[in-house]
Amino acid sequence: MERILITGAAGFLGSHLCDRFIKEGMHVIAMDNLITGDLDNIKHLFPLENFEFHNHDITNFVHVSGTVDYILHFASPASPIDYLKIPIQTLKVGALGTHNLLGLAKEKKARILIASTSEIYGDPLVHPQTEAYYGNVNTIGPRGVYDEAKRFQESITMAYHRFHGVDTRIIRIFNTYGPRMRLNDGRVIPAFMGQALRGEDLTVFGEGLQTRSFCYVDDQVEGIYRLLMSDYNLPVNIGNPNEITILDFAKEIIKLTNSDQKIIFKPLPKDDPLQRQPDISLAKKLFNWEPKVDREQGMATTYDYFKGLSEEELYKSEHKNFMSYIKK
Repeated sequence: MERILITGAAGFLGSHLCDRFIKEGMHVIAMDNLITGDLDNIKHLFPLENFEFHNHDITNFVHVSGTVDYILHFASPASPIDYLKIPIQTLKVGALGTHNLLGLAKEKKARILIASTSEIYGDPLVHPQTEAYYGNVNTIGPRGVYDEAKRFQESITMAYHRFHGVDTRIIRIFNTYGPRMRLNDGRVIPAFMGQALRGEDLTVFGEGLQTRSFCYVDDQVEGIYRLLMSDYNLPVNIGNPNEITILDFAKEIIKLTNSDQKIIFKPLPKDDPLQRQPDISLAKKLFNWEPKVDREQGMATTYDYFKGLSEEELYKSEHKNFMSYIKK
């Protein structure tokens, strides 16, 4: 049985990856320090013999007994409210954490996939964004702690590949959504869903003309799997190229939730990208991947998940604090 280490395993994407690789018949070693992750996301896996969980901060030395065939590095705060609240931890997991895992991959002779992000493109001057684009990032702005952590992550990964011969993969993830997202974490979909379910007006920043492209989690996981099993070492975009303005998306949410909320406008956060759309030509060419779940279907499933949350989860205070962080 092949063994795979998944960091950030109790998070949104990490937990879905645990599910996928359990189904693939692998022994899953899940690792998370639970700074943003939630054990509820993986508690259904605890009874399984081919699943184990380690509560560990990967910015410290990482030890795994026995063989390791694959490593998926998904440990990092990924939402604005998280990386603006814990900027130092965000930088450390991108730098120290990645360094530790690359060292483990070298020791174990494991293939390692690093989760990068569309945020390395910053506020792009090229549209749609291709892997060849170097980005437009404010290194000292509030979002720089996340953007630069991911950019460094890519650099050190390629250094380990070229200098040490480590078998590496790099995925650039565009906006992904689905069940197990944390409500009120500052990202567009859970923010809108939470406001709609609480009967609040939907908050749109700026004029709402900035665009995003949303990929359903099942499609994202399939793309991750195919990239891991490919023989390509350079970064690959995985996302849904179906682009929509935030204002139009807010209107879709109001229609989906059958609510009568209004849309209110607030100042645009500093360095918020105005356009975000992946060019996925490379993923199509390399391993015949493209998203299958349309937004209407995926959002309906996601809304059903959020409707099932408890009242306590629905009214957590995180959403009230978000504006204080983005103004810093």
